[in-house]
Amino acid sequence: MKRLILTAAVLVLVSSGIALAQNECDQTYIKAVTANTPAERVALLKDFLANCAGKGSQYENFANANLCVTGWQGKTEQETLTYGEKALALGGIDDVIKCQVLLQLSNVSTKQGKALDKAKSYANQLIQTATAAKAKEPEGANWNALIGAGHYLLAQAQHKSRETNAAVESYVHSHAILKDPKILNDLKRLARDLYDAKAYMDAEKVYRILAQANPKDTESQTLVAQCLYKAGKVAEALTMWKDMFTKTKSADLAYNIGITVAKEAKANPALQKEAIRYLVDAALLSAKYKDAMSMAENLFLGSDKDYNNRVKLMQESKQLIDEWTATINKKFGDKSEDDLSSDEKREYRKIKENIDKEQKTLDALQAKHKSSTEGFTKILAEEKQKLGIR
Repeated sequence: MKRLILTAAVLVLVSSGIALAQNECDQTYIKAVTANTPAERVALLKDFLANCAGKGSQYENFANANLCVTGWQGKTEQETLTYGEKALALGGIDDVIKCQVLLQLSNVSTKQGKALDKAKSYANQLIQTATAAKAKEPEGANWNALIGAGHYLLAQAQHKSRETNAAVESYVHSHAILKDPKILNDLKRLARDLYDAKAYMDAEKVYRILAQANPKDTESQTLVAQCLYKAGKVAEALTMWKDMFTKTKSADLAYNIGITVAKEAKANPALQKEAIRYLVDAALLSAKYKDAMSMAENLFLGSDKDYNNRVKLMQESKQLIDEWTATINKKFGDKSEDDLSSDEKREYRKIKENIDKEQKTLDALQAKHKSSTEGFTKILAEEKQKLGIR
């Protein structure tokens, strides 16, 4: 009987000791979370875990969660992961702080790039937890923001894992909730990666999403057409560029159209005038495309089949006139006509007749040449007027 009483007494002493230790740990935690400064709070939480971890405190999970989501000078990514994973393993934390922990874990895992499957898992858990919490208390925390953040973090991990289509879908979900323009910038980077990898049709889909999300994003609209062009869908690309140019007089658009139509004109000369006008527009709208003016002029003059031959004949006529004029100056330059002998007069008159005849030929060639160049000048004036440029 005495032995049984002694055993019971020991049990009472042991259990009271556990209760006392547990109470001290709880007090330490309360002191930590009510500290005056963040630095002091972090130091006390670390002390709490050093002394109370594994001793049954009801606050061990929250201490780890707080240290996961709190920043301090010198904090490492591994510390974020260690504290966060411990908090989840212990369980029992409320939905708000659980979402914050999952957010940090997913973000750091993606940033490190070593555990992208974990990063995606944490992001999905964040979406699921916030969605379930929203159903229970719609007026509680800003669950929509947490759901949107979850989709964004999932997209980042998927992008890094080269799960392009899934990443696009997640970015779109996130933007639909958060309406944050930074998300569209991430989509643009993803689209550029696809474009650089020559996955033009995949890139086109992303640029089309960007263009639909922001009707003022003319760059993405232009790149939709550029992707179509690169994928060999030239007619579709041209239709888009022309439609955009009617709404926005962009030098980039005009140049793309002009260059593309000029290539098409090699097989279909009827398109040359259209190519010329778009190239002129590109040069007029931006100094960046000043070479487009020369291209347009060469294209215009090249459409004149006699142009090159006419230039050659003009050069030959000018050379003959110069040579005959030099002969007259050399032989008769210091003499008047009265000083010339009969033979010299005949020679002089013959050379002068040749010069006059060749000059008429040159004048006719130059008149035709002027008419041809004036045609381009007329186009230039018309395009200036159309664009409202003086």
